[in-house]
Amino acid sequence: MPFLRTSLLSAEPAGVLESLDELFALGHAMEQEAAQKYDSLAEEMRGQGKADLAEVFTRLAAAEREHVDSVTKWSQSRRGKSPDPALIRWEAPETFTPDAAAEAKTSRLMTPYRALAMAVRNEERAFAFWSYLAAYSRDADIKKAAEAMAREELGHVATLRKERRRAYHQEHDRTSAAASSAPRSPPVDAQRLELRLGAQIGDMEQRLSGPAAVRTHDIRQQTLQMADAAVGLGSFPASMEDKGPLEIAEALVDGYLDGAERSNDAAQLESLQHLAERAISRLAWLRSLAAA
Repeated sequence: MPFLRTSLLSAEPAGVLESLDELFALGHAMEQEAAQKYDSLAEEMRGQGKADLAEVFTRLAAAEREHVDSVTKWSQSRRGKSPDPALIRWEAPETFTPDAAAEAKTSRLMTPYRALAMAVRNEERAFAFWSYLAAYSRDADIKKAAEAMAREELGHVATLRKERRRAYHQEHDRTSAAASSAPRSPPVDAQRLELRLGAQIGDMEQRLSGPAAVRTHDIRQQTLQMADAAVGLGSFPASMEDKGPLEIAEALVDGYLDGAERSNDAAQLESLQHLAERAISRLAWLRSLAAA
C-alpha cells in the first residue's frame, strides 16, 4: 500500500500488530500524545495573549481526551483491562510534524482556521496509519479492530472539517461588492464534479502501474458510483470544473459535509454522510499520489 508512505505518513509503521492488547495500547498512546500536544499549544497561545487560538487548542485537547477514554473503554470491554503502554513495541507516528508545531507556536499568521486545518491533517494521518495496519494485519480480529480505528479517525476528520469550515466563514465574512456583483456562470451540482473528477482520475490511472494503478482504478469506479448518488446535491461554482483533482476532491468533501450539516431529511442525511466518508478517504489517496 505505497500511498500511505507518502504525504500522510512520512514512513511505514515499523511492524504489524500482533494482538488486540497491543492495538489498544498503541491507540491509547496516540490519542494521549495528541491531547498533550494540544494542551501544550493551548498554554503557549495563552502565554502569547492569543485567547482565540488558546480556546481552539483547548477544545482539541478535550476532544482527544475523550478519544483516550473511548479507547480505554473499548479495551476494557474487549479484553477486560485497560491499555498497557508496556506492550507498545515501536513508535507511533507523531500527532503532527515538528514543523507544524513550530509554526503554530511562532507564526504570526496562525488563525483558528489554520489551527483546525492542521488538526484535520493530523487526523488524516491517523486514518492512514490505521488503514495501513488493517491492510497488512495477519489476524482477522486485529484487522477488524484496526479498520474500526480508521473509521473513528474518519469521523474525527469530518467533525474537524466542519469546524474548520465555520472558522473559514468567520474569517472571510466580508466580500467585496465587486466580487459579489461580477457575472457568474450557473452553479454545478456534485454529480458534475464527481464525473469531472472521475475523468481526471482515469487520466491518472493511465500513467500508473502495479498496485497504485489497481487502487486508482478502484477509486475511479467508486467515483462514478458516487456521481450516480450525487445528482442534484450541492451547489458549486462552475469554475470548479476547471480545477485539478485535489481541489475538486476537497470541494466535494466540504460540500457533502455541509449538506449533511444542513439536512433535515434522515435518508438524505445518511446518504450525504456516506458520500462524505468515501470522499475523505479518496482525498487522502489523491494527496498521497500527488506527493509521490
